Amino acid sequence: MQNPFTNGQVKNYLLFYASIVVIMILFFIASTLFNDVQKVEKRVFSTEIKEVNTTGEEPIVEQNTTSRFKLMDSIY
Repeated sequence: MQNPFTNGQVKNYLLFYASIVVIMILFFIASTLFNDVQKVEKRVFSTEIKEVNTTGEEPIVEQNTTSRFKLMDSIY
């Protein structure tokens, strides 16, 4: 096995790694230039406090009778 430090192959390894770094930098620059960033609107949530039914009665929920599907009466 040959020693790469005596044959001058270290320069080839350094050039290879430097070229990889240059390619990564070019891809980063290209992605930042050609990437269109959309402006996102800030969401505002309501800060109103909703009234909670404290009487213990459950609100009456109307059943939708126009549904195409009929649920089973009993649970298995």
